Amino acid sequence: MSKLVVQMYLSLDGVMQAPGAADDDRDGGFTHGGWMAPHVDKAMSRDIVELHAQAAGLLRGRRMYETMARYFPHLTDDENPAASAMNRVSKYVASRTLTAVNWQNSTLLPGEVGSEIARLKEQRGDEIQVLGSGQLVQTLMRHDLVDEYRLWIFPVLLGSGKRLFAGGTMPAPLALVGTKVTATGVVIHTYERVRSRLST
Repeated sequence: MSKLVVQMYLSLDGVMQAPGAADDDRDGGFTHGGWMAPHVDKAMSRDIVELHAQAAGLLRGRRMYETMARYFPHLTDDENPAASAMNRVSKYVASRTLTAVNWQNSTLLPGEVGSEIARLKEQRGDEIQVLGSGQLVQTLMRHDLVDEYRLWIFPVLLGSGKRLFAGGTMPAPLALVGTKVTATGVVIHTYERVRSRLST
């Protein structure tokens, strides 16, 4: 059985929208894209690459997949240290609108997301990582398919934007299993899903 890991970059007030670049996601008139950049140093970049190297599979929604598929196939490790790992690893794309995926080692999961991912977790026995893909993560949480959250909390307040734990989040107990603070003030919390019911 695979462990499904959600790795998400969040502002201090919980916003996950467009951390990497201004034009990543302007839904809702969001104008703060690229907010994580001032806090990313060489050590953090190295940590991100090492975490990606742990993945035997990457799970993406359509928007995140298309963004990465335009970028990584044309890069070398000198240009982006994660390039080789991203191109080599198995990639699974949850989409009902795509008809084909052309980035090497990519597989389209066109059916109902909950059952497709549950089946994928049963077939594999290693770590599947989800990075970004906020809408997909919301679906995974509703189906209680997430085993671990790696939350990178950046010291910035945005005031608006899409949030990871928004209204309708399913109640679930978690256990804090790791915390790290970077030199730029980013706090990385790792939580495991506790497979028991919350007391009422």
